[in-house]
Amino acid sequence: MPTTKRQASLTEALIPIIFLIILLSFNVLFWKDTLQGANQVALMAAASLAGILGLRMGYTWIEMRDQIVKTIGTAMPAIIILLLIGALAGTWLISGVVPALIYYGLNILYPSIFLFAAVVISMIVSLATGSSWSTIATIGVALLGIGDAMGFDKAIVAGAIISGAYFGDKVSPLSDTTNLAPAVSGTDLFTHIRYMMYTTIPSITITLIIFLIIGFNAHTGITPTHIKAVQTAIANTFHITPWLFLVPVILFAVILKKMPPLPALGIGVLLGAIAAVIFQPQMIENLTHITDNYAKASYIGVMQAIYGKTIILTDNPAMNDLFTTGGMGGMLQTIWLILSAMIFGGIMEANGMLRKVTQSVLKLVKSDGSLITSTALSCIFFNITASDQYISIVVPGEMYHDAFKDRGLKPEVLSRTLEDAGTVTSVLVPWNTGGATQARVLGVPTLSYLPYAFFNLVSPLMTIFFAYMNIKIRRYKDDKKDSENISKPQDDITLDE
Repeated sequence: MPTTKRQASLTEALIPIIFLIILLSFNVLFWKDTLQGANQVALMAAASLAGILGLRMGYTWIEMRDQIVKTIGTAMPAIIILLLIGALAGTWLISGVVPALIYYGLNILYPSIFLFAAVVISMIVSLATGSSWSTIATIGVALLGIGDAMGFDKAIVAGAIISGAYFGDKVSPLSDTTNLAPAVSGTDLFTHIRYMMYTTIPSITITLIIFLIIGFNAHTGITPTHIKAVQTAIANTFHITPWLFLVPVILFAVILKKMPPLPALGIGVLLGAIAAVIFQPQMIENLTHITDNYAKASYIGVMQAIYGKTIILTDNPAMNDLFTTGGMGGMLQTIWLILSAMIFGGIMEANGMLRKVTQSVLKLVKSDGSLITSTALSCIFFNITASDQYISIVVPGEMYHDAFKDRGLKPEVLSRTLEDAGTVTSVLVPWNTGGATQARVLGVPTLSYLPYAFFNLVSPLMTIFFAYMNIKIRRYKDDKKDSENISKPQDDITLDE
C-alpha cells in the first residue's frame, strides 16, 4: 500500500457517486419503500467503495473512521430531535391534540383555499418558531389530516406544508440555518435576511399562486356530508375540547422564548402526556386494556405512545392510517438511513473526493453568474452526497468565500445563495436528514412530495436567474461609488435672473 497520500482524480472522486446513483436507481425501481433498508445498504456499499479507493490513495482507515465519527457528530442533534418528534407524535395523538386540530380545522378551512392556507399557516408557524421540523411535526401533521379528510392527495398537501415550513426556516432570525449562512459568509444576520427577500418573496409568491390554482381546480369529490362524517368519527373516538389547544399554544410560546429545539420538544412530549391523562381516560384504558387501575394504565399507555407503535381505530376507516404512530421506535429506520448517509459522506470528505468535485467545478467559473450557479449546484451536491443541510452550507461557504471576494461580490450574495440552494433542497433528498425525517413524520415518501414542494424547487432556480440577469447582485464597487457620490461636492445652483 502507498505510504504517501495523493489527491483523488476527478474520475476517482466520481466513481463512488456514480455507483451510488446506480444502486439508488435500482432501489426506486424494485422497492416501493426504500426507507426500509435498500437505500441504507446502497449508501454503505458506496461508502465501502470510496474507502477502498481511499486506501489506494494512501489514506488510512483510522483517518476515515475519525472523519465518519466527526460527520455523524454533526447529525446527532438531528437524530435526537427525530426521536423526540416520534415521542411527540405519540403523545399528541393519544392526548387528542392532533385529532382536535383536525376536527376544528375542518370547520374553518374550505377545499378551494385549503392548499393556499396550508402554505400560509406553515409559513407563520415556522417564521415564529424558526424550525421547519417542529412546524411539520406539529401543525403539519394536523394539516395533513385535514387535507386527507377533504380528499386531497397526501403528496400535494405535504408539498404545501413543506413549502411553507421551509420559507419560515429560511428567513426567521430564530432559525439555525439563517444564522449559520451569514456566519460562514462573513455578513451579519439582518443584512442576510433583508437581501434574501429579493429571491425569497418571488419564490413564495409563485408557490402560493400555484397552490391557489390547484385548489380552485381540485375536484376531490368530498362533500360537506363526508367532512361531517369524519368529524363525527373523531368525536366518537376522542374527547374533543378547545382546552387541548393549550398544548400547542404553550409549546409555541416556549419556542418563541428562544428555547433550543431539544428541550422545547421535550416539553411538548410532556404536555401531550399530561393532556392524555387528563382528557382521554377512556382512550388510555382502551389502548392498555386496564380498567381497574388508572394510574397504572396511564403510565403504560403514555410510555407505549412515546416509544412504540400506537394504532387508534375510528368509525371512519379512511382516518385510521392517520391515527397511527410509531413513537421513537418508528424513527429507527430513518436514523439508520441518516447514519448510513453520514458514513458515506464522512469517507468521501476524508478522502478529499467531495472537495475534488467542487474544485473541478470552480475551474469552469467564467462570470459572476457561473460562480453563483456553481455555488448553488455545490450546495445541492453536498445535500445529495454528504446528506446534511449544515454541511451543504458550511463546506460550499468555506470553499467559495475567496472566489466571491476576488470577483468583488459582497458576502451577502454568498450567504443568500447558500440558503436558496442549501437549506431548502435538503428536504428533497430521500436519504438526507431533512428528506428522511419529513418523509417519516408525514408518512409520505420524499419522491412523492418532491414535485409539489414548489418553494423548495423554485428557490435555487430563482437565485440562478437573479445571477444571470444581474438583478440585485451586490458588489464592493457599488459601495465605493455610493461613497464617492456622497463625498463629491455639489455644484453651486444659480437661478437666471
